Amino acid sequence: MKKWTTILFLLILNGNLFAQQINPFTTADQYVQQLGSLDAFSVASITDTLTKPFQSKVEKARAIYSWMIQHISIDPKASKSKDENKATPLKVMTTRQANAKGFANLFQEMCSQADIRCIVVEGFTRNNTEDIENIPDEANHAWNVVQLGKSETEWWYVDACKGSGSLDKRQTTFTRQPTYQYFFPSNSLFNLDHFATNKAWQLGESPASLKQFYSGPIIGYGAYIVGLKSPVPNHGKIKASPGKSIRFRFQHDAAISIQSMSLQIGEGNKMIPSPPFNFNDENGWIEFGYIFKKEGDYPISVFADKQLLLTYQLEVSE
Repeated sequence: MKKWTTILFLLILNGNLFAQQINPFTTADQYVQQLGSLDAFSVASITDTLTKPFQSKVEKARAIYSWMIQHISIDPKASKSKDENKATPLKVMTTRQANAKGFANLFQEMCSQADIRCIVVEGFTRNNTEDIENIPDEANHAWNVVQLGKSETEWWYVDACKGSGSLDKRQTTFTRQPTYQYFFPSNSLFNLDHFATNKAWQLGESPASLKQFYSGPIIGYGAYIVGLKSPVPNHGKIKASPGKSIRFRFQHDAAISIQSMSLQIGEGNKMIPSPPFNFNDENGWIEFGYIFKKEGDYPISVFADKQLLLTYQLEVSE
């Protein structure tokens, strides 16, 4: 029975049911929600409490992820310092704060307690347009891969750190915004957003090099919601002339109906939302053009139904 339950969940994850917002993990998510923070428990006790009602490993992993994104915060200081002492499961559980490595270590430890094979993967991610073409000297992120079967196709990505929320551009303030999009996402999309230092843990198609990875646009959480693929332009820095149209194109899950597309031009106090514009959506391919009139060098973000998909750095000049 356990084997067939796992297979059913994997079919849903890979098929249109999940894309149509039918959540196969409603039971696990609701159970975790009613448990609260479980402040008085140890790692082992919390893991047992979270996973005890469930038979399949995928549900157990989901319960762990769901609890972590609601109750563990990103620690700005630890994220900047990459302090390994603050990344141990015990320290994270004590402070309820962690850097990316701490999130990954705790998720791995809790999976181990639940008899789920899980590995910590270190690598790179990009958070804003200043990161485009700016390769850091060392890995700046960490996440997990989870194995639910014996074959290579039964490894899945999990990023509980990004799932919990985000830091501001200065990396001083954490905003909690729990999202389930970083639990077992599309491998190809995840690889546009993450680059493992050990290529053995780059599941599926991925950028050929770290340089190519850092040249791409910034991937927003909304990209996971719509199942984004093959974004064009595929380079994060683009140039335009005033009054001339730039064409944007990407593929999305055909089961999802996108009602509106919009842009955010600039950032902060200088941010200007675009007026509504027309777009084509044929067989799961979105395409539209936009004319940028203002000269300058500024970020632009692409939204579908108010969900952030992509961010570019745009230079408009004669």
